[in-house]
Formats: sequence, structure tokens, C-alpha cells
Amino acid sequence: MDWTNESTQGNFILLGFSDRPHLERILFVVILIAYLLTLVGNTTIILVSRLDPKLHTPMYFFLTHLSFLDLSFTTSSIPQLLYNLNGHDKTISYTGCAIQLFLFLGLGGVECLLLAVMAYDRFVAVCKPLHYMVIMNPQLCLGLVSIAWGCGVVNSLIMSPMTLWLPRCGYYKVDHFLCEMPALIRMACVNTAAVEGIAFILAVGIVLSPLVFILVSYGYIVRAVLIIQSSSGRHKVFNTCGSHLTVVSLFYGNIIYMYMQPGTSSSKDQGKFLTLFYNIVTPLLNPLIYTLRNKEVKGALRRLVLGNLGLKKRV
Repeated sequence: MDWTNESTQGNFILLGFSDRPHLERILFVVILIAYLLTLVGNTTIILVSRLDPKLHTPMYFFLTHLSFLDLSFTTSSIPQLLYNLNGHDKTISYTGCAIQLFLFLGLGGVECLLLAVMAYDRFVAVCKPLHYMVIMNPQLCLGLVSIAWGCGVVNSLIMSPMTLWLPRCGYYKVDHFLCEMPALIRMACVNTAAVEGIAFILAVGIVLSPLVFILVSYGYIVRAVLIIQSSSGRHKVFNTCGSHLTVVSLFYGNIIYMYMQPGTSSSKDQGKFLTLFYNIVTPLLNPLIYTLRNKEVKGALRRLVLGNLGLKKRV
């Protein structure tokens, strides 16, 4: 029997919380507001980082890519999610599901690696400040970002087809809001140990290895900070590194819990809420974390706002 053809014949039905319509109505309002704020916040970070010459540094180059990733990550799934939450039509086409899964896995993998790249940037800035601009030259920055994007795409090219091609024996109801890997694996009517094993191995490379690198980098950063005599110098390091560490904790905590146990071992409702968290809350909080804890970004915002007001007055 051709299982691939069987999988592609119809649409998937995303169940979400269809048995609790009152909860779906609440989620629709909350997610819509959060999505709009995410668009505004991350777009602001990108514009400020590009328009203010003082922010044309490696750190803000990477932060711009992080904001772009967050915009892409949420936009790849939230419009479809809002559409499903707002009406009785819970369907998504096979092609739409495949695209959503590919983007979800690809962009998620890129973000894991990009956070590791940002940790290396902070390591060089703190531990080798005199050589920072020489080491973090534009060619290296572009190369590191390209590697992150390439590895994320390769990870998705491996896992997306393997997940979608699993036999489902005619079962097309996804017990989730999105076409997400753990939910699709749970639908399979065959033993999924091999797929879960490959997912675990890839997760070690895409998720755990960057996390170990981040922790090692911050080990060196802490050691360097303890040597700094100036309290203002320590405060500046803690401000910039604290923002990154907060983002890492939010993102990696959810990703590790979800994807290091992709099959039936995780609670279905718990998985749904965790997916909503890292798909909505983390991209929403990232601009706030970097803005509220970062004097340079706040100063750039102030300069842009005052500059625009000055232009209006002249006109």
C-alpha cells in the first residue's frame, strides 16, 4: 500500500481545544493581541538597529536577525491558528501543513544556533575586548549567520519528510493547534521509535550542542567579569549578557522539553500550551527584554523619536 498517497489525499483537521469553545475564544483574543505586539516590537528592533549608526555593530546585526526570525516564526503559523480559532473550519491542506512544519522546524533550528552565535559574540566582547572588532569582522558575522540558516534548513529537510510520510491509516485529525512534529508523530499507526531516535540525534546537534556552547561561553564570561574592578563595567556586562541569557532560558527551556521527548510521553494539553508559549510569548518578550535592559537601544529609540519630531517641527 502507498502510504504517501494516502497521507496526501485530504486535509488535516487541527483539533486544538475544539471541545472547549470558550477557551478557544479567549485564546483568539489573547493570541491576536500578542501577535500584533510581536509584529510591532520586532519590527521596531529591526528598524532601530538599521537606522541608528551607533547600532551598526555585530551584536545588533545578530539581534536584527533574531527579530526577523521571530517575525517569520510567528507569521508561519499564527495567521492559520487565528483563522482556526475564530471559526468552525479547523482544516489545513496537506501542502499547508507541510509548509508550516518545514518552516516551524527550520526557523526553530536557526534560532537555536543563532542564540549560540550571539553567545560567542558576547564572549569575544567581554573576554577579548581589544580584539573584538577584528575578530567579529563583517565576513565572520555573515558566515556564522549563514551557517545557522543552512543547518536549520538541513534539519528541517530531514525531519519534515520523515514526519509527514509516517503511515496514519486514514487518521487525519491532529490533536494540536498546528502541524507540529510531536503531534504528527503521535498520529502514526506504526512504531515510531526509529523516527523519534533520529529526531533525538538531530536535537542533540541542533538544540543541546548550541546550549552547551552557550553555557561554556558564559562560564568564561563570568570568570572575566569577576576580574573587572569597575562596578559600572560589571553592570554594563550584566545588562547586555543578562538580556541574552533571559532569551536563551525562555526559548531553550520549551524547545528541550518538547523535542527531546517527541512522541507519546508528553501530555497533549501541556504540549499545546508550551507550543503557544514559545510560538507567541517568547517572540513577544524578546524585544521587551532587549529594550528594557539595554540603554543603547533605548537611546537609539529616543534619538529616532526626537529626530522625527524635530523634522515635523521644521516642516
